[in-house]
Amino acid sequence: MKSIVPTESRPVGFHVNDTDVAEAVQALHTDGVVGRKAAFSREWVQALDEDIMAAFAEARSRPHGAVGRGPNRWYVEIHPQAIRGFVDLASHPWVQAVSEAVLGPDWEIVEVGFDIPFPGAMNQPWHRDFPSPPETYRDRRLTSLAFNVTTVDTTEDMGPFEIAPGTQFDDSPDFEHGMFPPRSYYPRYEERAVRKYPQMGDISARSALTIHRGTTNHSDKLRPVLVLGVDGPDASHAVLHDPAVTKDYWQTLPESIRQHLHCPIVDELVPISQKHTIEGLVMGEA
Repeated sequence: MKSIVPTESRPVGFHVNDTDVAEAVQALHTDGVVGRKAAFSREWVQALDEDIMAAFAEARSRPHGAVGRGPNRWYVEIHPQAIRGFVDLASHPWVQAVSEAVLGPDWEIVEVGFDIPFPGAMNQPWHRDFPSPPETYRDRRLTSLAFNVTTVDTTEDMGPFEIAPGTQFDDSPDFEHGMFPPRSYYPRYEERAVRKYPQMGDISARSALTIHRGTTNHSDKLRPVLVLGVDGPDASHAVLHDPAVTKDYWQTLPESIRQHLHCPIVDELVPISQKHTIEGLVMGEA
């Protein structure tokens, strides 16, 4: 597997202040999602898109390289060095500041992957990405975050991401596998539903526990989205993922990333066999 040399292409003068971080933390605890516009250049995003499509082609060429998240919709986990922009993303001031403010100084990168809804992708059922832990539904404390970066300018016909703000703290024994609410709950989510239309260069952060879904892609275009998953010390999502880096690549990483990337350091990368399957998404909306 090839190693990609890190590059850097943030907007000149990008900075984050205390107000930015406080507003992001507030949004994550109320809406469950927050965005930051123009965090990267469009050129950076174009390179990201190239790397995602190369990784997708490789993953689809072998068994268990990609998992279905519904008809014409795929998820692929990758090793960090499979994308040129990993260092830029993981060290981005907004990503690091928000991660520390929400999860504490010992936050950890546990996932690098991407979703691609292809033309014809259907509505997903409303869901969260894993069951809610007691720290969240009982103590109202977030223990993990997902940062997303789109590689296209999202439009209405491309099946935009839809989220039900304020549902990250929901708890009910009626949720199938702790993740899928019954259809009788859908009116509440549809009443709250907000569609997101990120543009190339934007970043968002969300609790993966906030109820959400991908919608139908009516266009003839793909909508790739990179996912950077981070955990606090008391989360346990690392077991779902298998990131690794080579020794040579590890040497290129700044300390600001090394202290948050606790993964195997190997002589040679082995292609990832996907572990984070979500069976309830395979068929699309019931």
